[in-house]
Amino acid sequence: MTAVLLKAGEVFRGKTGIYTIGKQLQETVWLASNQSKETVVFKSVRHWRLQNERDILMRYQSKTPYIRPFLDEIDEPPALILKHLDDDLLHASATKTLTRHEVKFVARRVLEALSLLHRDGFVHTDIKPSNVLVNYGNDETNRFTDIQLCDFESTVKDDSKYALEGAQIGTAMFRSPEAHLEMRWGTPTDIWSFGTMLISLIYGRGFHIFKPKVPIDHEDYGVEVLLKQYRCFGPFPLSYKEIADDERLAVLTWIMENSPKETLRPFHMTTEREICREDRDFICKIMKLDPRDRPSAQELLEDPWFADV
Repeated sequence: MTAVLLKAGEVFRGKTGIYTIGKQLQETVWLASNQSKETVVFKSVRHWRLQNERDILMRYQSKTPYIRPFLDEIDEPPALILKHLDDDLLHASATKTLTRHEVKFVARRVLEALSLLHRDGFVHTDIKPSNVLVNYGNDETNRFTDIQLCDFESTVKDDSKYALEGAQIGTAMFRSPEAHLEMRWGTPTDIWSFGTMLISLIYGRGFHIFKPKVPIDHEDYGVEVLLKQYRCFGPFPLSYKEIADDERLAVLTWIMENSPKETLRPFHMTTEREICREDRDFICKIMKLDPRDRPSAQELLEDPWFADV
């Protein structure tokens, strides 16, 4: 992946507009303004993933309001002009814990977007709070007006070589067990990540249930995540023998042997003082270690948990 070097004040012409570069947000992402002085997002990198994101957005952005659309494109440097929203959920939930109504409002819209992708066999691969964007409103019962899923550069089909070969995907704390084990993954990996994100949103204040105590660059970081997944939602079912080879089964055996009883934190035993029963039970439906046991996005949308939103 080759980064594009841009400077504030540089001007680029797209197919439908002219854009002036502003503040850099990430290595490949800048704020920019169009000729109407409206803020947009300028995403530029010399890599096939940029074209991949464009193709995914072209395919789906007219079918749902819950995917952040691209507005224009630039040939040189290769760039997408994307809609700008007020905030992302990582910052929003860390600043102020979401109400139950807001959590469900967000969850329904993320699942609507995932259901559309999954119906065609596409896997987002990086569901997490920072990849869900929000606009704020003035409603006292719900501070959000818009929810849009973003960052589709790594979205691939569930029969692609990446999925079949168990390529490493996403962000470790939100990555599914099968993806950590570099086994074949598919749309259920997004469901696990969605459930992990949902826990973070319910608790708020920057809480992440699988966050290890070691630094992110530590060689055991991924193993520590897998240990936490087992200790909260284990044990791994016997059915894993049907999908895991001997090498991976040996890893699971090591995890179980290195998780004495006093380290186990079964989520289903969480008290109602900490999380209400309805939320706890909904999460337990999602967080199944065997991907084949997880409900689909559409099945979750039909769950009674959403009856009051």
